[in-house]
Amino acid sequence: MDRRPFATTTHWLRLGGLCALALGIALLDTLTDREIAIGVFQVVVVLLAAGFLSTRGVTVTALGCAGLVLCSYLATRTGDREAGLVNCIISLLAIVAVAALSLRLEAAKRAADAARARLVQAGRLSQLGELAASIAHEVNQPLTAIAASGNACQRWLSNQPPQVERAVQAAQRVIDDAHRASAVIARVRSLVRQAQVAKDWLNLAATVEKVLDFVRAELAQRQVAVEVRLQEGLPPLLADESQLQQVILNLLLNALDALEGVASEQRRLVIQVGQDTAGAIRLGVEDSGRGLTPGAREQMFEAFYTTKAQGMGLGLALSRSIVEAHGGRIWATSLPEGGTGVYCSLPKDPQP
Repeated sequence: MDRRPFATTTHWLRLGGLCALALGIALLDTLTDREIAIGVFQVVVVLLAAGFLSTRGVTVTALGCAGLVLCSYLATRTGDREAGLVNCIISLLAIVAVAALSLRLEAAKRAADAARARLVQAGRLSQLGELAASIAHEVNQPLTAIAASGNACQRWLSNQPPQVERAVQAAQRVIDDAHRASAVIARVRSLVRQAQVAKDWLNLAATVEKVLDFVRAELAQRQVAVEVRLQEGLPPLLADESQLQQVILNLLLNALDALEGVASEQRRLVIQVGQDTAGAIRLGVEDSGRGLTPGAREQMFEAFYTTKAQGMGLGLALSRSIVEAHGGRIWATSLPEGGTGVYCSLPKDPQP
């Protein structure tokens, strides 16, 4: 479902509403006495513009509002001119101050986003370190199969007479295994690439499946049974898929760590994707591990908090930052049957 035409229409409706509001304030300012500083309410227009327009758009809006204040002052015929001039200057200064503060706030937000992106990249590299053994194993499997199939192909061709049909089959296996190895490398590259935040409409269930494909070897190596519960007919979610993959992978790795020391037949993960009663998309990862220690629930999403000797304590903190940047929330709870559940809720239509 393409929401872009709807988004474009909404943008123009907002822009039209801003223009109407600015003109309405200017008209009211013109019709009232100069002593009444109606023009100062143009700061509301600037604040609203800062919510959805670019830096250039906010600047143009502020200049337009300032121009309307001046025009209203010159067009007003009633009231004391000196008082009107003072009110006009106050209104202009208020517009300039609000516009400057809005632009500085937007610049600070961009800087925070850039810092979060760098932390996310560091987290990805840290995750690769944790998955290095299983990635190497996953790549080594098709490479070993390629070598075996290549030797078989040579043997079939060296027979007298050459068994071409079987040699072709062996060659096809070489090609298939090469594609398998290439797919593993592609998944690694997609995880570690650093790109600008780009939100688009996506299916969260499909995103979960992509991450699961990446960690299946690790799950098998640790002998963890996985149950996936994906609700059908979920609405699309406006989000950055790369960052959500980071969150899902963080939750899975955290759950795998919680299963250390648990008997292999009791190692179990449940991954849930559904829609809650409020309409938000909800993701949950539940494990059958040792559960939360007292106080861990409040601290586990704080930066540098970790229970692992070699851990950095960034994974869940980054996850919280990403989820909150998407307008959602993340929390953890102890399960009645034992273990921990970590959940995040994301609005399907986040506000800009």
